Amino acid sequence: MVYVYLIIAVVFEVVATSALKMSDGFTRLAPSLVTIGGYGLAFFFLSLTLRTMPVGVVYGLWSGTGIVLIALIGYFAFGQRLDLPAIIGLGLILAGVIIVNFFSRSVGH
Repeated sequence: MVYVYLIIAVVFEVVATSALKMSDGFTRLAPSLVTIGGYGLAFFFLSLTLRTMPVGVVYGLWSGTGIVLIALIGYFAFGQRLDLPAIIGLGLILAGVIIVNFFSRSVGH
């Protein structure tokens, strides 16, 4: 169940960050409310994962996955282009998430 909570936390964080972009500096009400609610729910579900997993591992998985997903959303939804160094860096972040998730004994497998 801990991975379900972590996935839910990532989804809410990604939705909230996407809405943050659309909030235009909190000047648009609906995206601003989605941002606030999304981050609140993201941290709630993130806190549930911390009951059984180390904080450093949880944060690394949560933030790393969120970074890669937000970069993809930025590309597809907002037309934000990435140069080669950015793509390489994001690939390294994704590689780190995969390594921690599948090979670390710290995640509670």
